Amino acid sequence: MRPLTLADGTEFTARARESRELHKPWLFPPADARAYAVWAGRLIGDEDRAGYLVHERATGALAGYVAVNNIVGGAFRCGALGYGAFAGCEGRGLMTEALGLVVAHTMDTLGLHRLEINVQPGNTPSIALARRAGFRLEGFSPDFLFIDGAWRDHERWALTQEMREAAG
Repeated sequence: MRPLTLADGTEFTARARESRELHKPWLFPPADARAYAVWAGRLIGDEDRAGYLVHERATGALAGYVAVNNIVGGAFRCGALGYGAFAGCEGRGLMTEALGLVVAHTMDTLGLHRLEINVQPGNTPSIALARRAGFRLEGFSPDFLFIDGAWRDHERWALTQEMREAAG
């Protein structure tokens, strides 16, 4: 895993286009150069965001990504995670490992206390990933995020530093 760069756009957008069927209707990563430049530019240039690419160890192929959004310091010290695996890489544990690495980095290095994942209720693979990573279900928010032209309900999952420490 490594931080994403603007130079990753060609490979990222190709993988996003190849993965449209896998991601529908939950996720819409940037699939063209312009959209990628805007999306990646925010993750790279804003202090309240960070983006990471997930690569397969054996081949180096791009397998997915993890974005940390809405990073807030001070007394809150929280961030919201978004992620996606690319087609052919799902169900192999790569995102579980990547999420663990991002959790460790954001809590140990960036000093965040809490991470949140917001998931549409029918997105069972994403819910399973949140659960495997030690996140707990904290609630349900109707009409929470605007996705694909409509306000969508979401489950709210969270992990705190204390939960992580208790899990060992």
